[in-house]
Amino acid sequence: MSRARLLILMIAAFQLISSSCSRRLYTEASFPNIESKAEKKKLKEFMTAGTEMKINTSNASPDKIIKTAEKYLGVPHCMGGTTSKCMDCSGLLVTVFAAHGIRLPHNSEEQARYGKIMNRAENLKRGDLVFFVRSYKTNRFITHSGIYLGNSRFIHASTTKGVTITSLSDPWWSGRFIFGTRLFD
Repeated sequence: MSRARLLILMIAAFQLISSSCSRRLYTEASFPNIESKAEKKKLKEFMTAGTEMKINTSNASPDKIIKTAEKYLGVPHCMGGTTSKCMDCSGLLVTVFAAHGIRLPHNSEEQARYGKIMNRAENLKRGDLVFFVRSYKTNRFITHSGIYLGNSRFIHASTTKGVTITSLSDPWWSGRFIFGTRLFD
């Protein structure tokens, strides 16, 4: 085999191997709001258990998802709720996406496993999901979820305000933002 053929074969093999590795590597520095050793351990466990899973969003678009979510503005908060009577943060996402035939789990931590991770708020686009840590006391790593609207705003179910729109720049939320996920290409 000639050197040129061998070189081409090696390049093709390298490209095949590198393109088949779907798991991206993130360092702790990729997530600046992780503060303690315990959170670093939970992050590692979360990432190891699986992320960036695909979900079929062909029946929807970011604008359709946001328009549906906005119909729930003002709905009061209640843990486990998924109706216009009351809902929690992950219940908002479950209800909104279900209206478009997309099934998400009713748990923020499990919802965070879907879509391409966007670990910088400045890279978020309309319709991305946003996730937070330390929003309430629990054993879960990811404790809150919402839908990014653009212009540093997200819609979510707040325990005090119900379904509302909040600035991602708010110090309380920006200090708890862990990452977003992109479900739409």
